[in-house]
Amino acid sequence: MAQTPTPPQPPRPGDPVPVGGLDPTQVFGTPPPPPPQAQGQQAGGAQDGAAPMADQGPPPPPPGVTATKEMGFDDEDLKILAEVGNYRFGSITALLTNDKIPVPAHPETKFDDQMFLTFLRGSISLTRDEKWRIIMAIPKLSQFQIDELQKILEEEKRKFSDLSPKHLLQLQKLEQKHAEDWRDLQAVSVQQTAKAQEQDQAAEIRKQLGL
Repeated sequence: MAQTPTPPQPPRPGDPVPVGGLDPTQVFGTPPPPPPQAQGQQAGGAQDGAAPMADQGPPPPPPGVTATKEMGFDDEDLKILAEVGNYRFGSITALLTNDKIPVPAHPETKFDDQMFLTFLRGSISLTRDEKWRIIMAIPKLSQFQIDELQKILEEEKRKFSDLSPKHLLQLQKLEQKHAEDWRDLQAVSVQQTAKAQEQDQAAEIRKQLGL
């Protein structure tokens, strides 16, 4: 019986992208992640396949506001809030920028490029490579797909922000990792831009020499 051929791996940051953008079907190397609420509950640390406990506690108070038991927080909440200090979900990626992450031209769709990138960089559900592939697929995404993706990213941020303080340490670690991944993408983008400029200069020299 003939074996099913292994599907080609989707491109990775730094790989060449077809003119006109990446095909949207190539964005995810594996099925898309579960909805944010399932991931948010897992952040609390359900183990051995046990169903995660529902997160019933109130969301963390704003930085600078002292949490108390009268507000509905328990001892574990107060302990973790003391440990993380002013950290709240989104505060690490908020310090990043979208610099050096160019958005391909998308004449068929209208949206705020920078806001889209800000939501994308703040996602802890998407991998580094998936974020890069989404950006590369922008020219081929429909207005509906762009709008839906932005809604999903906004909802993810809201759901993780609303989780009780019990999740903050785990969220902080995840966000730190995703912040490093975003900086990686910025570095790859800088390298790609420099390489393209070198190629353009070489082509211009050949043209001037009549080669």
